[in-house]
Amino acid sequence: MFNLKSITTIAFITLLAGCVSPPPPHDYTAFKQADPHSIIILPPLNNTPEIIASSSVMTQMVAPIAESGFYVFPVAVVEQTFKGNGLTVASDVHKVPVKKLHDIFGADTALYITIEEYGTNYVVISSETAVTVSASLVDLRTGDVLWKDKARASSAEQQSNNSGGGLIGMLVVAAINQIAETVTDKGFEIAAIASTRLLSSDAYNGLLHGPRSPNYGKPVVSEKKQ
Repeated sequence: MFNLKSITTIAFITLLAGCVSPPPPHDYTAFKQADPHSIIILPPLNNTPEIIASSSVMTQMVAPIAESGFYVFPVAVVEQTFKGNGLTVASDVHKVPVKKLHDIFGADTALYITIEEYGTNYVVISSETAVTVSASLVDLRTGDVLWKDKARASSAEQQSNNSGGGLIGMLVVAAINQIAETVTDKGFEIAAIASTRLLSSDAYNGLLHGPRSPNYGKPVVSEKKQ
């Protein structure tokens, strides 16, 4: 049974959560000066135990970048090019000098990705499939970092908070969700959401609009909020 003090505390916490301000807007000065037209997505560093995380995240990043107006080098071709040159590990690829990458692909920029979280976790009365990724866009002509950010997405955002079945019901639902999300690789779907939040020019602090976008040269979401 909740008492008045408990209700007041919960209300205060809820109020604080609703008042959390977004992170400060990015400084896009270097990005605008570089004016990149093309991007290669490098194989991600995978800091999770999930083997499929790298390919899942890498392929899901193509759409938000292309839709933002940039030419994206086909990820399969990029990956095969590295393998053909003996670079089969992402950490080795990330060590390749930017000038060398520019000479090989002719791209303006490269996206360096780190996967910090991927997969389904079960915690007592809940389960979620979560993906957390960070990325940096580097100018291959100068080595300058033009943009960097991090994003997270979780299946818990889509789950109902209805606990009408009591504790036993919550445990059963959590177990079912974990099995379903593991079997169907829910991470692939969540990776798409995280990638869009991170990279889309329609997202807060995302990439600028590229030259193939009808909004090229226009402010992005975070710039409009300034």
